[in-house]
Amino acid sequence: MGGGRGLGLGTGRGQCGGGGDGPGPQYDHGGGARSGPATSEPRATVTLRIRAPGGGRKPLTETDPHLLAALEALVDPATRGHPESPLRWTCKSTAALAEALQRQQHPVSDRTVATLLKAAGYSLQANRKTREGSSHEDRNAQFEHINRRVLALQRQGEPVVSIDTKKKELVGEFKNLGQEWEPTGTPVPVKVHDFPEKGVGKAIPYGVYDLASNEGWVSVGIDHDTAEFAAASIRRWWQEMGAERFPRATKLMITADGGGSNGTRNRLWKVALQALADALGLRLEVCHFPPGTSKWNKIEHRLFSFITKNWRGRPLTSYQVIVNLIAHTTTKAGCGCAPRWTPMSMRLELK
Repeated sequence: MGGGRGLGLGTGRGQCGGGGDGPGPQYDHGGGARSGPATSEPRATVTLRIRAPGGGRKPLTETDPHLLAALEALVDPATRGHPESPLRWTCKSTAALAEALQRQQHPVSDRTVATLLKAAGYSLQANRKTREGSSHEDRNAQFEHINRRVLALQRQGEPVVSIDTKKKELVGEFKNLGQEWEPTGTPVPVKVHDFPEKGVGKAIPYGVYDLASNEGWVSVGIDHDTAEFAAASIRRWWQEMGAERFPRATKLMITADGGGSNGTRNRLWKVALQALADALGLRLEVCHFPPGTSKWNKIEHRLFSFITKNWRGRPLTSYQVIVNLIAHTTTKAGCGCAPRWTPMSMRLELK
């Protein structure tokens, strides 16, 4: 017992020397105990997986191999499915797609449809304005000509202005797009329907933007947007702002789009221009942008866009409110605007 060899105590059949059925404590040479047999194999790695690989319910794409093809045929019937598919003329929501698939003996829910669409590379897409239609072969030459003329007159110290009519606005307690900071739960109440009020009408902002001075003039009309109103707005700009800034001017260049009251084919516009030239004593030079390029007009993104930002989320309850909001429109580049309320009644019988 006191020799150099340790004594193994078995756990079964009362035998010694490790002959039992199960492992027992082992004593090393120093008489200490250690658990398990000296030749035991390492234990298996413990994982969190309970179900064996391949177990559980199969994906619908495996149990129904034609599901994905049927879904793509519904989503894009012009290229992948039948061109006369019923969903071609209805809203392709996930619920509508799921109902259509169920009618084709494909049991599926709207959430599964959304998951399959995302996995197939689909997402919600809005329309994108990229097609401008056919353009004239000399379109670029027209822009280059306008650019050369503008630079030439500016070097000579002559005024160059950009003109246009802003979108007509309803006057009254009507909803105006945009958001403003207000106490939570207390939005500004406005009318439900956008029916014009009798006796009030609409506001017609007509702008004149000075390219060199980075300043603008806006006449707010109350009746109709006619060529006479456009010419009267330019005259008011010259009398209030232009004559003081360009005392030695002999010419006035006007850039405009090709439609509206100052359109290329509007004969009344040409008659009004001649009357304006006689009244101001200036030689007028008008350059129209090519069709479909009105957004290239400087006044659109240098003046009108900032006016829209300034009165966002505010009901235009009166003409005075509109004039005040326009008057306080400024930009980081220092652009300012001087508005005037012009209560003109234009004769529509003129052609």
